[in-house]
Amino acid sequence: MHGYLSDKECFLSEIGYFSSFCRVTALDFPGFGRAEPLSAPFGVGEYADWLKGALRELGLNRPKVIAHSFGARVAIKANCFSRMLLTGAAGVVEHGLSYHVRVGTYRFVKKFAPAYASRRFGSEEYRSLSPLMRESYKKIVNEDLRSAAARLDVPVLFVYGDRDETTPVRTGRKLQRAAGGGLVVLRGCGHFAFLDDPVRFRMIAEAFLFGKG
Repeated sequence: MHGYLSDKECFLSEIGYFSSFCRVTALDFPGFGRAEPLSAPFGVGEYADWLKGALRELGLNRPKVIAHSFGARVAIKANCFSRMLLTGAAGVVEHGLSYHVRVGTYRFVKKFAPAYASRRFGSEEYRSLSPLMRESYKKIVNEDLRSAAARLDVPVLFVYGDRDETTPVRTGRKLQRAAGGGLVVLRGCGHFAFLDDPVRFRMIAEAFLFGKG
């Protein structure tokens, strides 16, 4: 399950590897890749409902999952898997003073110069989105998923790169404390640890998901 502004193609290497000994299903979330566009802003809950419906249609009952970043948010919320490897998982919301100052400034500027405010404020990721996708994005990033993670009752492994600046290791530690399970930090890897070090990632994933050392 892919991350935000990505699609299933990012997992092509893992799809090829794991397909050699098990069934692999890779999905594009609505609004991404080759999936249908959104007709209304989806939050994590709507994506989780969509996912559970898709798995039912495919005849998949509590499969194992590898999920990245935003995909890990959806996996945690859906809570419909038998074993979960979550890499670069997002889902912890903690806003400091600088965030609140920036939001207050944005809201003030927006009253007088909305076009400038839209260009000047927000992440590059946010500014690249359509108006509908921006509403979806705001719903997604403002939901803290630690309470949902605490409801997981299956084996969970969190995998993070030590150079991940998008979802740093401290995020993983907080999700791990909520969900239980294990945490692996891959040295020299960023947010896409499975691309930065595919061999180590596959070894970890295979051992955890299938009990193969």
